[in-house]
Amino acid sequence: MKKHILKKQILQKELQIKKLHLHQTSSDICNQLYNTLILEKAVLKKELEELTKNPFIEKLKKSFSKKEKLICDYWNK
Repeated sequence: MKKHILKKQILQKELQIKKLHLHQTSSDICNQLYNTLILEKAVLKKELEELTKNPFIEKLKKSFSKKEKLICDYWNK
């Protein structure tokens, strides 16, 4: 149910962005609104992505993945 709501909200943001892009002028307010809509859409997409992840598979990936080695790790030895 939550996924459906998020998808609907993403579509609404995309529609708002398209409308604003068509009527966009060079004012700072329009640019700020456009950037805000883009950020809100990105947040909604990230939430949807988090809902579709399987926690069991994520734990498996985490346990079998290689540990990242940082440059500073070479000097700690």
